[in-house]
Amino acid sequence: MNAYTLDLHNILEISDRQFYDLCRQNPDVKFERNATGDLIIMAPTGGETGNRNIELAAEFVLWNRRIQLGYLFDSSTGFRLPGGGYRSPDLAWIAGDRWLALSPEQREKFPPIAPDFVLELRSPSDSLTDLQTKMAEYITSGVQLAWLIDRAQRTVTIYRPNLPPEVLPQPASLEGEPVLPGFQLDLSFVW
Repeated sequence: MNAYTLDLHNILEISDRQFYDLCRQNPDVKFERNATGDLIIMAPTGGETGNRNIELAAEFVLWNRRIQLGYLFDSSTGFRLPGGGYRSPDLAWIAGDRWLALSPEQREKFPPIAPDFVLELRSPSDSLTDLQTKMAEYITSGVQLAWLIDRAQRTVTIYRPNLPPEVLPQPASLEGEPVLPGFQLDLSFVW
C-alpha cells in the first residue's frame, strides 16, 4: 500500500483544530499534512520495517535514559512544524529544555515544535522522492539533524541546516554529535 496525498486547497480548508479532530476521530489511520497543506494518508509499515524501527528505537531509548538530556518520540507522534506541516517522523528527539518550555496543553496535542533530531526509515511503500521532500521540510522547519535510512539502497542520507544532504553508502555506524551528545548507532542490524 502506498501513501496518498490529497490536494484539497480549492475544495476545503482544514484548520489546525479540524486536522487534530480528524486524526482523533480516525485513530486507525495515520495522517500527515505537508507545509503546503496537502493531506497525506500514510500506509502502515511491513514486518521487516517495523522490526528495524523498534530495534532503532531501543538504541535511542537506552542512550536517552543514560544521558537524560531530552525526550524521545515514536512514529505515532505528530508535530506541528513552524513551516506549517504536521509530520510524524519514525523517531524524534527534543532537548529537555525546549520540550519543557511548551505548555502542558501544547505537549498533549500536536506539539508546535520542530524536533532537534528526526529519523526516517524508508519502507518499501515509501516514495524516495516524497521522503527526501519530507526531510528537507524538517530541516527548513528547524530540525538540526535528520537521518534517512534506506535499506533498499543500503544508504543513509544525513541532513543538516545550511549543508547539502550527505549520502553514505552502507555505513557501519553513525554518530549524533553535536545534536545527540555521545550517541553512536551501530547499523549492522539494519542492513
